[in-house]
Amino acid sequence: MPVQKPSLPKGTRDFGPLQMAKRNFILDTIKDTFRLFGFQQLETPTMENLSTLTGKYGDEGDQLLFKILNSGDFLKNVKEEDYRSGASAVLPLVAGKGLRYDLTVPFARYVVMNRNEITFPFKRFQIQPVWRADRPQRGRYREFYQCDADVVGTDSLTCELEILLMIKRVFAKLGLKDYDIKINNRKILTGISEVIGESGREGELCVAIDKLDKIGWEKVQEELSQRNFSASSISKLSPVINLSQGNKSKLEFLKSFLKDSEIGLKGIAELEEVFSLLSRYGENESNIDFDVVLARGLSYYTGAIFEVKVNNVSIGSVSGGGRYDNLTGMFGLEGVSGVGFSFGVDRIYDVMEELELFPDHQAENTKVLITYFDQEGFEYGLGILGKLRQAGISSELYPEQAKIKKQFTYADKKQIPFVMVLGDNEIKEGKVGLKNLQTGNQEMMDVAESIEVLR
Repeated sequence: MPVQKPSLPKGTRDFGPLQMAKRNFILDTIKDTFRLFGFQQLETPTMENLSTLTGKYGDEGDQLLFKILNSGDFLKNVKEEDYRSGASAVLPLVAGKGLRYDLTVPFARYVVMNRNEITFPFKRFQIQPVWRADRPQRGRYREFYQCDADVVGTDSLTCELEILLMIKRVFAKLGLKDYDIKINNRKILTGISEVIGESGREGELCVAIDKLDKIGWEKVQEELSQRNFSASSISKLSPVINLSQGNKSKLEFLKSFLKDSEIGLKGIAELEEVFSLLSRYGENESNIDFDVVLARGLSYYTGAIFEVKVNNVSIGSVSGGGRYDNLTGMFGLEGVSGVGFSFGVDRIYDVMEELELFPDHQAENTKVLITYFDQEGFEYGLGILGKLRQAGISSELYPEQAKIKKQFTYADKKQIPFVMVLGDNEIKEGKVGLKNLQTGNQEMMDVAESIEVLR
């Protein structure tokens, strides 16, 4: 039998120990923040019934679902006429489940199934991989992690405030300083479309202005004309596109611009309330930018919308989300309002690599390696190993008798900072030789003393 060359499925990757140390640094910071704010962790199964997933992400999303073949003889229910009818007739007969596409639909299903046990408002976070049968390219994978936090069952704008605070805390802990949390309100966009004379067309308006930072205002105007927006509507929109002063003056301008739109003014009032809560909390508006043309493509946001961009790096947005009115309506439970957002962990990782912000991850490495010359040294070392681990010190005993140089090389390659040398003298006196591999300094000392040094 020929030797098979190992490979990975396209669009997936391994994370080695160094990458995992860096990923855990990001994930632990995020989890720590979520818990501090009263969010509880949830996990849902890797696979969901296809009936749960289908029709929730639009036609394109349905194409990108990974389906799972039924176990056993998956063709047993397929008849010849089914084959002739094509893939859509065969699929339900051979596959009843699929890999989850995001964390939002499984969350909605969970809320509906457990609505009698859940305490509302329900604050949950979820960090798990999702799968999409997309064409893999740089920064786009078929398996990737999502990291979501949502509050459902309340309209309170305190939730929007807390999202801003959580983003600020996570970025401060990760050492990211130059970033913008762009915030807007869907109601403001609805108001703008009313005031420029294109009432009810905010969806199309959003799709076009969402491309503003990619293609520029000239091209967006062309796209709006192609979508049959009138020349006068487009010129009325112009002053909004070019707003560049601070949050306060943008809000003042829009109060007069939207004076004839009730829903637009409601959006302004909601945003002002969020800024007022921020100041009463004792936090300032640094890194928070009211972006009047932030549209976020998703159609289900109804209130606040967020997007976070790190400046001067090659990567797009690293976090986003918003307020929605009807998360669970797809499963028959109407009127559950909520607000949620997610951190793009893979993108944050790439940003931190680009800016060289990761700390030295020796903390996750073994702290000390016990080395020895013979069987007696091995047995003496085994007793010391137990004491080190009881003291919470990450430690290893070289597993087999080998030349001392080989043992030291092992420590070097694993970036272990300390080595304990157990020779005849150390064993006789019940002590250890502790060598710091960075300074080259070696001292003989009691086991208890070595524990203090290593701590």
